[in-house]
Amino acid sequence: MVVSRLKPSPVAQLSMHSPIGALSISEHNGALVSLDWGWGRDQTQTPLTKEAVRQLNAYFDGSLKNFTLPMKPGGSDFQRSVWQDLLKIPYGSTLSYGEIALSLKSGARPVGTACGRNPLPILIPCHRVVGANGALGGYSGEGGLATKTALLLIEGIEIGR
Repeated sequence: MVVSRLKPSPVAQLSMHSPIGALSISEHNGALVSLDWGWGRDQTQTPLTKEAVRQLNAYFDGSLKNFTLPMKPGGSDFQRSVWQDLLKIPYGSTLSYGEIALSLKSGARPVGTACGRNPLPILIPCHRVVGANGALGGYSGEGGLATKTALLLIEGIEIGR
């Protein structure tokens, strides 16, 4: 038996300042795999990490409505199906957890759990998912509901005002 000793591909990470705090974007094998709050230890500028930072800055400036970045979030089949539905929510719009659940023949709680485990928040817009009554629901990113509110306001959505 031959055992391959291939080295795993390194993860490239690049951090940026944003209106909602420091963000770090990670790339693996030519696709984005995570967006995290905080400043990453290692900083690697690749064409993709630089483009991700450029597009995020344009989003925060209000000049970009759709991200065009290769993404490969790790998760279960169900989570990836939820995240795929989130990508269909247009900029400046919201859907409820229940509406997404209905389209997936699931329940609102599993949809909320999948949103909470989204490894690419903002890029996969879980902030556009709200409760059935228009309440914010939750947000797992740093700053919680204040961050979700800030992201919605960038897109011109005012909740509860």
